[in-house]
Amino acid sequence: MGKVATVFKVYTADDADPEAVLRKISAEMKPTSVQMEEIGFGIKVIKVMFVHEDSDGSTEYEKKLMEFSGVKEVEVAEESLL
Repeated sequence: MGKVATVFKVYTADDADPEAVLRKISAEMKPTSVQMEEIGFGIKVIKVMFVHEDSDGSTEYEKKLMEFSGVKEVEVAEESLL
């Protein structure tokens, strides 16, 4: 099995502080990379990348991201074999 890079877009609730959510995700999940991206009209999305074994799948990461306080929605933005 090979390695897979999965990038998630994490959307926060309107009343949540995106910077605080980003810090919590970084501290607790130790992603390969994490960054804040403004998508327009003041709306920010957190892009989180994990590198994992192909056999692990990405759904566990998605479930864990949804458990964070302030997270409204999570979607897979990109996924590719390394």
